[in-house]
Amino acid sequence: MDNWKVTIPCTLAEAQAVTGYDMLDDSVFGSPSLVASEVDAYADPQQPGSWALHAYFTDEPETAWIEGLRGLVPSAAGVALTPEKLPDEDWVTMSQAGLEPIRAGRFHVHTPEMPASDDADMRSFCIPASLAFGTGHHNTTRGCLIVLDAMKAAGIEVTNHIDIGTGTGLLAFAAMHLWPDAQAIASDIDPVCGPAVEHNAATNGIAMGDSVGALTMVIAEGLEDKQLQQRAPYDLVIANILAGPLIDLSPDVAAVTAPQGHAVLSGLLGTQADAVAGAYRAQGFTLEERLDLGDWTVLRLCKTGAA
Repeated sequence: MDNWKVTIPCTLAEAQAVTGYDMLDDSVFGSPSLVASEVDAYADPQQPGSWALHAYFTDEPETAWIEGLRGLVPSAAGVALTPEKLPDEDWVTMSQAGLEPIRAGRFHVHTPEMPASDDADMRSFCIPASLAFGTGHHNTTRGCLIVLDAMKAAGIEVTNHIDIGTGTGLLAFAAMHLWPDAQAIASDIDPVCGPAVEHNAATNGIAMGDSVGALTMVIAEGLEDKQLQQRAPYDLVIANILAGPLIDLSPDVAAVTAPQGHAVLSGLLGTQADAVAGAYRAQGFTLEERLDLGDWTVLRLCKTGAA
């Protein structure tokens, strides 16, 4: 069997969108296995080339397949994409198996190729490696897991939470484990996230639905969706997206957050943290905790004033 790889420079947002490849037409894209990886931790994740998309093929990729993938990555327009023939090994499995399990607080996050934790005190979550930025391996997701776990350890109670830009659903699943009697809802702007979250929920024993202890999944932009509004106010808002959207959403997040409710925000570089915190301070939030992991930052804020 031949093994080929095509690497496409991209932004984080493009990587998130394209890794929904299972929804694509095989005749156009050749059914590759896609793995996203961060290239430059110092770069703005919205900038082209800050991330890379690696497409693994079991046959030499046709020009039409490559161009089909390029068409989904606008920032790669004009970039020469050359297929690379790989040694006779299962590079798809190897690329996924290379993501070692991580621990964040009481959470153990692993790919299907890696085992769950045998520690009874750990909660394991299995997330496919093709969505590496949502498995906990990126410091934004890992940091959110650490902060959520610390909130529970500090005795903070949550009865109604929302995960905005949920991606794989991992952070929503973690919050559901920490506060099993809470209402839970998650949203994402990308339609491919709906099936992905449902698949990951089934894999990890997470119920889907509208009842307590189950997760409601909504495809929506921002917080203007009727269902998201009806479920408010939330005493925990999780948003692991990007600094710009976090700032833009600050009035809407304030509007749906209950008094004394918390917001856990990430997807931002340390250099962007002050601007994000300032936007939320203007909406009545107080910064309670800042966690820096490498160049990335997680903020936990509490709504202590009027929006």
